[in-house]
Amino acid sequence: MYKTKRCLRSLLLIAAITAPAATIGCAAHVRYYDVDHRDYHHWDDHEDRAYRAYLSERHEPYRDFNKRSPDEQKDYWNWRHSHPD
Repeated sequence: MYKTKRCLRSLLLIAAITAPAATIGCAAHVRYYDVDHRDYHHWDDHEDRAYRAYLSERHEPYRDFNKRSPDEQKDYWNWRHSHPD
């Protein structure tokens, strides 16, 4: 009986420790609102590839999207709407 309780406590401790780590992936999703087109964009691997294609087409070095000025972000969303998947 003692071994069963000890095993159960260990499993509960492991679950308590790993549960927050398992939910971190859900919190990392970023969503941008495009004011001109009145829609939301989810930033994921697919959007990152499109952003890199945009930079390549313009011969610009990579710079984190959220560090760009609002005007630069607006230019990207305009380009993105004219280049759908």
